[in-house]
Amino acid sequence: MSGLFITLEGPEGAGKSTNRDYLAARLSEQGIEVLLTREPGGTPLAERVRELLLTPSAEPMAADTELLLVFAARAQHLAEVIRPALARGSVVLCDRFTDATYAYQGGGRGLSVERIAQLETFVQGELRPDLTLLFDLPIEVGLARAAARGRLDRFEQEGRSFFEAVRQTYLERAAQAPSRYRILDAGQSLVQVQSALDALLPELLVRCRG
Repeated sequence: MSGLFITLEGPEGAGKSTNRDYLAARLSEQGIEVLLTREPGGTPLAERVRELLLTPSAEPMAADTELLLVFAARAQHLAEVIRPALARGSVVLCDRFTDATYAYQGGGRGLSVERIAQLETFVQGELRPDLTLLFDLPIEVGLARAAARGRLDRFEQEGRSFFEAVRQTYLERAAQAPSRYRILDAGQSLVQVQSALDALLPELLVRCRG
């Protein structure tokens, strides 16, 4: 039995974590086994890599170093958490996955799509998300929300042009594979976003039970 791999993507302040928890609760109400996880992170070792990636440092991190760390954490995450959960038939809800790498390291850092794709195949094999929920919102709204949370991490300290490239890459990827992506307007109120998730629930239940 194989499970269902659903990823939640979007820029800073999009509400991915909050809505991931909401969606998990709605699926659990229907008797669906759900595993919640995130990237980078998801295991103790991968969480340590996450700290390296997010913590501001006096030593600039090379873009290639950043990319390799992301995939190193992902390899551990897949081996220890994601693949075992899918093998036992769970629905995995993951806050960010490889779409984020294309958006942040590809779009934001300017690394080549080909290089990212090579690492994607090396680390993941044929595994790709079954469905990706893209929480899209205006850059200024997302950055304001992130700032309101407190101290900014290393990525949140980037400039507007960085986040414009991130958002554009996300939208381009969604346009290229509309069967996998569902775009939600994360600039709305939380109630409105969760109403949109409720509207998606019948489709998700069909997929979970298919």
